[in-house]
Amino acid sequence: GSGSKFMSDQIIGLHHWFASAPGRYLLEWEQARYDEAVADIFGYHSLQLGLPVLDGLRANRMPHRWLALGAAEAAGGPSIIASDAERACTGRRRHVVDLLADPVALPFAEASLDLVVLPHTLELSVDPHAALREVVRVLVPEGRVVISGLNPASLWGLRQRRARMYQRLGGNNLYLPDVGEFIGYRRLRDWLRLLSFEVETAHFGCYRPAVRTAPWLERFGWMDPLGEKWWPIFGADYFLVAVKRVHGMRLLEP
Repeated sequence: GSGSKFMSDQIIGLHHWFASAPGRYLLEWEQARYDEAVADIFGYHSLQLGLPVLDGLRANRMPHRWLALGAAEAAGGPSIIASDAERACTGRRRHVVDLLADPVALPFAEASLDLVVLPHTLELSVDPHAALREVVRVLVPEGRVVISGLNPASLWGLRQRRARMYQRLGGNNLYLPDVGEFIGYRRLRDWLRLLSFEVETAHFGCYRPAVRTAPWLERFGWMDPLGEKWWPIFGADYFLVAVKRVHGMRLLEP
């Protein structure tokens, strides 16, 4: 239907944006964070939901790893999946679309996965609350979820809001992909807390201003170390690891 086509267009737009200079800059930062975070998470079953241009599980050593794409994302075809040449350059393992699955209805039993990674998955979900509840369902107790997203409280987010105002007046100069409302870190943390997740680690990154070309991004490289030190929560991207806590029961004796 028209809604599915709209979502597919949004997803294709996001993947094309990751091929731009700011997209590659952000993707490189995220890939490093995922590699660090998942390398020491152990178990048997792990799942990445969406965004095949990023290999969130390549440093993970679990024997069973899946990449799941939703119907709208799969409808984008080969244009959204990393090419063989790109995989060879980046050293990524070859991804096969193992699953066609809706993030709000995963084909896994309750408490069957040890790790789920969500690279921008919630931003593209029609119901991010339902997607998180589904993650809670399939994760084992003490299982981990790893999430990355665009930070609305950043220089990039500020430029996007300003561009949206001009868009209402007939302009079309969006800096970030048009994927709907971005979910702020504090808001996401509150959602996780309500679902009995405990945030273990959180990072912000990509402090360079909202410029479009690689040379200008390179010129502002000095802002990254300063941003991490002086305004850490205003990075263009955030990354967090949360663990599912299940409180035990104590039976009362007669």
